[in-house]
Amino acid sequence: MSTDIENLFKDKVLGHPAGLFVLFFTEMWERFSYYGMRAILVIFLTGAITGSNPGWGWSTSAALSLLGTYALFVYLTPLLGGWLADNKIGYRMAVVIGALLMTLGHAAMAVETPTFLYIGIALLIVGNGFFKPNMTSIISKMYAGKDDKKDGAYNIFYMGVNAGAFIGIMLCGWVGEKIGWSWGFGLAGIFMLLGMLQFYFAQPLFGSLGDKPAKKDVKNAEETVDVDAEKRNPFSIVDYALIAVFTVSALIFIFNDPLSKIGNIQTLNFTVAGMSDSLFFALLAAISFIVLLIVRIPRYTKIERDRMIAFSIFSLFTIFFWAAFEQAAGSLPIYTRDFTNRILEGTAGTVFKVVDLLVTVVPLGIITYVLISLFKKTFKKIGLANIILGTSFLIVWAIVLYKLYVEFNDPNTEVPVTWFAILNSLFIIIFAPLFTKWWDSSYNPPASVKYFLGLALLALGFGFLAFGARNVAAGAEGASLSMIWLVLAYLFHTLGELCLSPMGLSYLSKLIPTRMIAFMFGVYYLAIAIGNKLAHYIGGDIEKITQEYSLSGFFLIFTIIPFVLGVVSLLLHPLLKKLMHGVK
Repeated sequence: MSTDIENLFKDKVLGHPAGLFVLFFTEMWERFSYYGMRAILVIFLTGAITGSNPGWGWSTSAALSLLGTYALFVYLTPLLGGWLADNKIGYRMAVVIGALLMTLGHAAMAVETPTFLYIGIALLIVGNGFFKPNMTSIISKMYAGKDDKKDGAYNIFYMGVNAGAFIGIMLCGWVGEKIGWSWGFGLAGIFMLLGMLQFYFAQPLFGSLGDKPAKKDVKNAEETVDVDAEKRNPFSIVDYALIAVFTVSALIFIFNDPLSKIGNIQTLNFTVAGMSDSLFFALLAAISFIVLLIVRIPRYTKIERDRMIAFSIFSLFTIFFWAAFEQAAGSLPIYTRDFTNRILEGTAGTVFKVVDLLVTVVPLGIITYVLISLFKKTFKKIGLANIILGTSFLIVWAIVLYKLYVEFNDPNTEVPVTWFAILNSLFIIIFAPLFTKWWDSSYNPPASVKYFLGLALLALGFGFLAFGARNVAAGAEGASLSMIWLVLAYLFHTLGELCLSPMGLSYLSKLIPTRMIAFMFGVYYLAIAIGNKLAHYIGGDIEKITQEYSLSGFFLIFTIIPFVLGVVSLLLHPLLKKLMHGVK
């Protein structure tokens, strides 16, 4: 393995192994497909069933219920996919399998029938489980013993994540809205396929890195677990019972919620204390999991117990952060389509076209430069992979140039609904280096302050939306609000994300002993999964809340709750500092 790592470091691109940039582009195409599909899903499902580019006319609650269930599984299946790669099939094969399944999933969605929609989403969920955890695992193995290079490697890799999200939303969104939804879904699948082929034919570059684990390695890992068993906190009968209650209740809620809203299939159809069956089982799942933590955590040693309590508190804040932040995929596209004036005239239209050109061409030009640098170093070793990658970029440039040609020759300027979603990735690319310098400086704030800033900035973004919609009457089905409120919302949401999102895994590695990371990793991903489902469960009521109260009232929910929780985080600083026992 060490020989393979040294060989990888012989051919460098921008100071890092060429293999890192193979992973960079593979991840970029996966994020392209994921965010590209997600950008148009809700608009397509809720779109009018008549017109030049008809949607399916679903209710908002039905569309967001499906999106919420999909997003929840996206964060849970990697736990199983990571285990399979670690113990059975290896990281590289897991990535290939995952990419192939997701390609088939996007292709199924392009058919535009309910049956193929559900097949497509199921394939995307399973494929994501194989793909998502194992890309970062390969990087971790690649940089074994080279910790001084790891931070830079992950920064480069996550730039690929944001580049893929940026280009995917821009192109799939534009193609879906302007040409046809099937073309948007199909485009996501095409680039997922090309990304998979590029990675598959680049495997000679990696040697044995990420191969199927040898039996002796698995056996040694099992023996290590056995030796360390006395130090562990074994699961009791009560623990298993609570896990069973949580799992069954959560699954009932996960499947019953979309079934009742999409197909009006009432699988249980009862109420408890005024709560519907779905909400009852969601509450039961939450209570059983909280009880599980209360029962298990005190059985650890004092320092371990305290640090796990601190991390559990952070995970709770994480749920509510993502419950608000992920409105970007659900209720915000509805707000953008129905309540925002996206028509620009005269000079304003020309300025937008120029801005759109710059934010499209400049990032793509930088990524193309990286591509050329990779070609120079690796073409002799992985020529076919590079040809496939080069072909991908030729297709992207062709679509971009066609898009710009169409837009500049159109006398009318209407900003696409999906265009605003690219702002998150754009702002991350702009501001991430500044936040990295802040965290590395002597002014690096404690965890409680970072969580406060993340939640408060998120709340401020929703505050702009609430203020902008203050004059929209209750029950209004449309309005013509300024786009500036959306731009400000995405800006402050991104700043909040940069404060809070990277902290979760960072504090996981600092606070949790190695032998318990798997369990708490599951807790953290479960928190994000619950946040995603909660986001779209609440977001699905945007029409109901707007009818009964107002659009401004809907966004005030996401202004007040995150801000209050941010203040709670700040007030908990002395307690959290004590619980963390010196970890900063």
